[in-house]
Amino acid sequence: MSLTSTSSSASEHSELQAPRQEMERPRLRPDANSHSSSVEPRHTPVRLIVADSEAIFRVGMGKIFALEKDLEVVAQTDTLQQTLGAASTTPADVILFEAGLSPNPADSISEVIRRAQPGTKVIIVAHRTGEEETVDFLRRGVRGILTRSVSPDLLVRCVRKVAAGETWLDNQAINWVIEAYRVQAEQGTSPKHQLRLSEKEMMIIGGVTQGLKNKDIAQEVGTTEQVVKNYLRKIYDKLGVSDRLELALYSMHRRLLDGYVPLSARGVPPPATSGPAASPHVNSAGSPAWPNGAGKKE
Repeated sequence: MSLTSTSSSASEHSELQAPRQEMERPRLRPDANSHSSSVEPRHTPVRLIVADSEAIFRVGMGKIFALEKDLEVVAQTDTLQQTLGAASTTPADVILFEAGLSPNPADSISEVIRRAQPGTKVIIVAHRTGEEETVDFLRRGVRGILTRSVSPDLLVRCVRKVAAGETWLDNQAINWVIEAYRVQAEQGTSPKHQLRLSEKEMMIIGGVTQGLKNKDIAQEVGTTEQVVKNYLRKIYDKLGVSDRLELALYSMHRRLLDGYVPLSARGVPPPATSGPAASPHVNSAGSPAWPNGAGKKE
């Protein structure tokens, strides 16, 4: 029946229905209010920790996020120690971590992620990142990578995407990641002699397999702890592993050290150190075992 009908029956029908409509309206309002209250929690703002050594960037990002109703800065830090403290005590969804907060951003990110509240995601902000750094960051759990020159719009989009569970990378970084996985797949089916591991890399792998710390490995190899860390990152990329445990398991599973003879066992002096060093020996598993504390740092 048309609502614009002018027949008497239509008028009577309209009059008869009017009281029913009046009665129905109050019943609709509580339902609508109830529905709104059930949806409201879904709009809880994304909580952010901004970790940056430069005040101008902290203030700038704070102003950008203040314009967005769904984003809220819950903490700002300007040192690594402050960031570790905030990550462990402040519930947050996303941490924006400046690479310059630490001389070794990759290791620092691993520590931040370890201490952070469950579900917290990390976006790293750097002046630039190369292929090795990008792949290493992702393997350690970073969910987004931004440069200092990012526009406000892209910054906000990145935070929202990462908070929703996505990964944010530019086209170049995506290509690097694809290439890293391709190389890893090839190495998984290639003979171990094609891995092209250097003598020093083999010594470091042996030390990791024996459970030695970087400081002890550095003493045995005759270098610094930082150099050992740099070598480990390259080894991780070559073998397609992400940490020391995976490296040790990979080495044992692939029998990587089978047939490896340390320099000293071949009559070649170990790398020079500032003091006498004990010679490594081969254990029953065929892996080099170095005693703790042998040799001194450079």
